[in-house]
Amino acid sequence: MSKVSYYTAEGLKKLRKELSQLKDIERPKASQAIAEARDKGDLSENAEYDAAKEAQGMLEMRISRLEETVANARLIDESQLDTSKVLVHSNVKIKNVANGMEMQYKLVAQSEADLKTGKISVDSPIGKGLLGKEIGDVAEIQVPNGTIKFEIIEISRD
Repeated sequence: MSKVSYYTAEGLKKLRKELSQLKDIERPKASQAIAEARDKGDLSENAEYDAAKEAQGMLEMRISRLEETVANARLIDESQLDTSKVLVHSNVKIKNVANGMEMQYKLVAQSEADLKTGKISVDSPIGKGLLGKEIGDVAEIQVPNGTIKFEIIEISRD
């Protein structure tokens, strides 16, 4: 059974573009590399052929996973999001109760996560801990160093 993931229009477009790139450009390149290696002689001692076949296998596995992800992707209408609690695609401002440091994150699907731009996965420990919380709630999140308490200060959408 496949896992449904929720994406913004931009995130889903990016996934489809990557899939298209792999199928339309990388797949023919891999086939060409195999054909060239095959033309070089005895396949039993041809490391170039073995490497090309292995690369093709990895490419096909990546294509298969992306196809499954796209097939199970659901587009989210961000204008319809409930801002009373933290959900997928919520922007959430939190405060570390221990040191008072404030942070702002957007909860996104695993493949859209990018900490540099403030996007964290709903599958991450922090993402899981924040889901369903409301303004004023304190989320106790288990991390490798122990438990961190975050107070939910603000919930919004773009």
